[in-house]
Amino acid sequence: MDRDRGPRVPEQRVPAPSESRETGGAVDLRFSVLGPVRAWRAGDALEPGSPQQRALLAALLLRDGRTATSRELIDAIWGEEPPLQALATIRTYASRLRKILSATTLISEAGGYALRIERDALDLFVAQELAGAAEKVRAAGDLNQARLLVNKSLGLWDGEPLANVPGPYAQAQRTRLEEWRLQLVETRLDLDLEVGAHAEAISELTALTAAHPLRERLRELLMVSLYRSGRQAEALAVYADTRRLLAEELGVDPNPELSQLQERILRADATLAPPAEQHSAPPPVSCPAQLPATVPDFTGRAAFVRELGGRLASSDGAVMAVSALAGIGGVGKTTLAVHVAHEARPHFPDGQLYVDLQGTSARAAEPEAVLGAFLRALGTPDDAIPDTLAERAALYRSTLAGRRVLVLLDNARDAAQIRPLLPGTAGCAALLTSRVRMVDLAGAHLVDLDVMSPEESLQLFTRIVGQERVSAERQSVLDVVAACGFLPLAIRIAASRLAARRTWTVSVLAEKLADERRRLDELQAGDLAVKATFELGYGQMEPGQRHAFRTLGLVDGPDISLTAAAAVLGLPTQDTEDLLESLVDTSLLESAAPGRYRYHDLVRLYARACAERDEGPEEAEAALKRLLDFYLSTSVRVYAIERPGDRLVHHVGPTVHQGIPFADQRQAQDWLYAEANNLLASARQATQGRRLQLAADLLWITQDLSESGANAKLYEIAALAVRDAAHEAGDLRTEGRARVAMTNVHLVTGRYDQADDEARLAADLARTVGDPAPLYWSDNDRGIIALNEARYEAAAEFSRRALEGARRDGSTPTEASALCNLSRTQVGLGRLDEAIETAEQGVEVYLKLGNAFRLANARYALGIALTQAGRHTDALEQLLEALELFEVNRQRLWEGTTHFRIAQAHLEAGRLARAAQHCEQALAIGCIGGDRIRGMVLITLGRALSGLGQPDRARACLLEAKSLLESCGAPQAEEARMLLAPLGTG
Repeated sequence: MDRDRGPRVPEQRVPAPSESRETGGAVDLRFSVLGPVRAWRAGDALEPGSPQQRALLAALLLRDGRTATSRELIDAIWGEEPPLQALATIRTYASRLRKILSATTLISEAGGYALRIERDALDLFVAQELAGAAEKVRAAGDLNQARLLVNKSLGLWDGEPLANVPGPYAQAQRTRLEEWRLQLVETRLDLDLEVGAHAEAISELTALTAAHPLRERLRELLMVSLYRSGRQAEALAVYADTRRLLAEELGVDPNPELSQLQERILRADATLAPPAEQHSAPPPVSCPAQLPATVPDFTGRAAFVRELGGRLASSDGAVMAVSALAGIGGVGKTTLAVHVAHEARPHFPDGQLYVDLQGTSARAAEPEAVLGAFLRALGTPDDAIPDTLAERAALYRSTLAGRRVLVLLDNARDAAQIRPLLPGTAGCAALLTSRVRMVDLAGAHLVDLDVMSPEESLQLFTRIVGQERVSAERQSVLDVVAACGFLPLAIRIAASRLAARRTWTVSVLAEKLADERRRLDELQAGDLAVKATFELGYGQMEPGQRHAFRTLGLVDGPDISLTAAAAVLGLPTQDTEDLLESLVDTSLLESAAPGRYRYHDLVRLYARACAERDEGPEEAEAALKRLLDFYLSTSVRVYAIERPGDRLVHHVGPTVHQGIPFADQRQAQDWLYAEANNLLASARQATQGRRLQLAADLLWITQDLSESGANAKLYEIAALAVRDAAHEAGDLRTEGRARVAMTNVHLVTGRYDQADDEARLAADLARTVGDPAPLYWSDNDRGIIALNEARYEAAAEFSRRALEGARRDGSTPTEASALCNLSRTQVGLGRLDEAIETAEQGVEVYLKLGNAFRLANARYALGIALTQAGRHTDALEQLLEALELFEVNRQRLWEGTTHFRIAQAHLEAGRLARAAQHCEQALAIGCIGGDRIRGMVLITLGRALSGLGQPDRARACLLEAKSLLESCGAPQAEEARMLLAPLGTG
């Protein structure tokens, strides 16, 4: 059975019993003709009888309640050669159907028969209504809803319409319905292009044009998709292939629309540009509402509110509105921006996004990470988020295209950090805050925010404390706000303390603020002004609160979970929660979500200053070590669930913390990917001693993050930092382990020379210090490197050494991994029987261990061996199993690589269209191995297209493959050159 995946048509909708409005009559009946002719009553399948009896049922269903005469039914079933007893046979079939359906459903009248059913009882009529609704909403401009409706219509198909139904009428209707389905597919693809999903459409269009080579509309859509994906040469090659095919088959030229499209591509017609840059299909877009709560006592700033509100309200014009607020820390930029954003919400019905960019932090938020969070908030699944900043920014702009969304970018570092985060079209707006004026942010409306006036300061203080207490001590209130320098944050902190302490008078607070040694110099010194206002709250904290505040400020990362904070503080979770919630009450800590906390970046800087002043270096080092210990112990639990029996969990650590227990693999992986940014930031922060050792082990045990795609860049940065710090510290054991992590980083990106250098050094260091696990891991990695460089004898030797090392260590999963790599090496050496047997041993080991996570790699290796042995059906079975496992375990780059191997299997089996389709999916997703593997994918695609009679497009693919492979010195470049020879290079 072919389990391969065809074009992107949703799963068929099966009629459900719950849809019936009553039982016993026609209403609870459901019928299908968009596939086999079938019937259901209340969800239970009915047997419609013989093929001729189903032909009678189909003929009646398609007449939409109109009566069909016996003569018409005879012609429909038998055509010009009916049997002698045709009329009696018709009556018999009708009688049998009446017993199945009911006498009130199939009726006799006027010498014929008719079916009395609701229109929504037949899948065809439902499909027609959905298609009609799609046309209406498309005309109204709602393209996403139109796509959804067309997909629902297509989802009602279940193979060939009227499948296996005999007779001329059924054959004619089959042809008509198939043509209509193709028109629907073309409509859906046209909508895909309209919303910017051109890259994803290529795979399906490649398969469709192979199946329907003379259908010019499909060729036209394919040309546009390729052109918009930056593949102009291929787009023009499609036209050349089409012109040649039409001349050979029909003796005609392409239609005017296709010819005009070629001309527009040649002159780079601006109207062919995509609606917005996009690299993946826009997912179902949610409506985020991320704005922090506006303060109920917002005061003053009326002129600024009017000015900014007017700018945001004008964003429905031809230009996107961008407003930038600048001013010193604590001046109220965020408060004003959030208030204005809430006021403007009615103008942005499609949602509001918010992020604190931590611009004053030593490590400001990376635009890649922010875009990842925004895309998730807009409904994009993790595995659909691209790796690079440019790709994420393009997908972000495409997702926002045609929508009205407000983006609030708080605490920006500079314009360079901001630019990728700006929406790309009118209708959206961006409001941003920063300490610096964004003079280099083109088109931005700049607003300089100063401190409050004395009147506004008094109003703010009064609203927080209450009119009664202020009226009694007006002069003292003026003294307080003056001491705060009219800085809104300082005023708010002071007033909140007073409001929380009913026994204090305003004069008591004024006396506290009168001490200039603690306040005035700081208030008058720019950035230090905010520190002085924070000191007001910090000085009133209980000792335990102060310790928690300054200690947690030492931790890098965008936020911190409750369990991680408990590890940092060395306290039970409940005690930690009580402390953190009390800090939230002081406004010095924010609760981003239940169980998660974060600092404003200036508060974090202040907390660190307090830690430097009040905590000894030993205490700070111990706290950060406890955090890494927690991350490592919990990551070990994740690894153990994913890879039962793997000895690596015994080689890292030891740890003091027990880690978080998980119920199952999905829960474990959810934790790992949710904590990835914090975990990697913590590893990157380690610079010496035991913490550095923990960081290296943490990176080793979480290598999956480097292969997931979404976290690869942050992983590489952390691994580089730990490797260099270990080298500088002269810690050979830690350096060797960090180099194991760096080896994997280079392997994923296809930098094989650098990967080999790292693996060789890792092995040398491991050998020097007697660290066995990195030694056989490095041998395994060097085997993979040699394999990818076609150095098969060396690859076999490294794999055998890795196998022996794993066996000595008793690491059965690593042994299975070495077996899989050895199998691929044996394929390269032409020893196919051995390769299959070796890979099967790897599969068997993983199955016995219950290690589903890496079973995918074993099936992948077995699929490659079976492909080369010519056992294509068996190969596809293994590769499709591998693909499913990679998808479940969120290994996006491995998904793309497996699509490539599936394409190779189809190519070897002569299924060229399927091969091309999977190549396109591999190109869209990306692969392990970087440009080298991309070049090999393009070779396979070129071979498939050449076989499909598309030599010009094949040539374009092979030229790109040749360029990529030559640039990285890959031996496969020669194959590209050989394939290009008969096609020419012009």
